[in-house]
Amino acid sequence: MMLKALALNCTLKPDPEQTSSTDAMIAVLGKAFAKKGVALTETVRVAGLNIKSGVTSDEGDGDDWPALRAKILAHDIVIFGSPIWLGQISSVAKRVLERMDAFLGETDDHGRMPSYGRLAVTAIVGNEDGAHYACAQLFQALNDVGWTIPSIAACYWVGEAMGSTDFKDLTETPRIIAKTASMVAGNAAHLASLLKQSPYPG
Repeated sequence: MMLKALALNCTLKPDPEQTSSTDAMIAVLGKAFAKKGVALTETVRVAGLNIKSGVTSDEGDGDDWPALRAKILAHDIVIFGSPIWLGQISSVAKRVLERMDAFLGETDDHGRMPSYGRLAVTAIVGNEDGAHYACAQLFQALNDVGWTIPSIAACYWVGEAMGSTDFKDLTETPRIIAKTASMVAGNAAHLASLLKQSPYPG
């Protein structure tokens, strides 16, 4: 049974042609997932969409969230990518989380939110300390709105404090990053496969 993953790149750069360290980290995870039989179908540059502020699944004319929401829920795994800004996840990432708040009121007859049985992992990059805090922000919020977080679900890189090297500028992927990506992909693929066969009862 082929599993599908969708990546959300929550960089502040709206143009997909602009290079992004978050894209580079997502690519590392994409390769690791491919080796585990999971297809990364697309990386969405969220800042390039008109995701309106609000906490419903449709904020009216011109809102791109309904289409993105449908795309997200058509996948088994979401790779939630975010850079670290001011020690936190990006404002774009927070906007996505806020829109997922609607899941709380969209339960089925068994009390299951639309995200039930789907997994979320993170791809975090930054040039300062804060990766653990960024993951904590994402994991708590995503779990609140029904996502399953597998064991070892974070792949991150932070450069030297006050340094100027970005992840996308590295000449090769650090060994520990590749090792972690493989573990993230393996654990997520395993758990997603189990949940697909045996969904949460609610």
